[in-house]
Amino acid sequence: MNSVAKVCLTGCLSLSLLFGTGCTRTYYKAMATFGKEKRDILVSRVKDSKKDQQQVKEQIKTTMESFQVLTGFQGGQLEKNYKKLNGEYEKAADSAKKLHDRIDSIDQVSNDLFREWQKEIDGMENRKLKQQSAQMLRQSRLQEANYIKSMRQTEARMTPVLTAFHDQVVFLKHNLNARAIGSLKGTSAKISTDVEVLLTSLDGSMAQADALIQSLNSSGS
Repeated sequence: MNSVAKVCLTGCLSLSLLFGTGCTRTYYKAMATFGKEKRDILVSRVKDSKKDQQQVKEQIKTTMESFQVLTGFQGGQLEKNYKKLNGEYEKAADSAKKLHDRIDSIDQVSNDLFREWQKEIDGMENRKLKQQSAQMLRQSRLQEANYIKSMRQTEARMTPVLTAFHDQVVFLKHNLNARAIGSLKGTSAKISTDVEVLLTSLDGSMAQADALIQSLNSSGS
């Protein structure tokens, strides 16, 4: 698929999340011409979500390190360190937004896939094969539900961390001096604890992504 087609199809999918199913059907139909069915799209998005989660993980760690450097300030380039922290926070917030959108897109295509899957099962005549397909569908539904649940929990843990970083950055913008920096040292440990919990949650979500990919690949073989 060329880059222009990818941009058009991605744009259509984004609009479908806002304006309904018409554009989504067009997207699926276009992807099918490239040999990509809903299962392939879902697997691809889950793989991309792992990359997004890894990016969020690294960016949160980098932001925390910048905050610790700033709160340990002993003199020197205070404004430069603040600007670095602000830049890292903005990157972290952007990464979190990208991950949120990815989760929504995964949930959408998985629901569409499972509806199609069930409809196809309903049309089967061979009882044994029908039962086997239904079992595979139940397994994939369970894996997808576990994955989405894990991702939403990770999002919930991400929100207070990003909010804390945001508040500290805004406070420092208003009070860019050594005294203000010193007043934040006590908050560093609390944020660090929340960050560690978040990083563990991200690791768990990535493991759930592997389980879902394995389930989908197995049921499609």
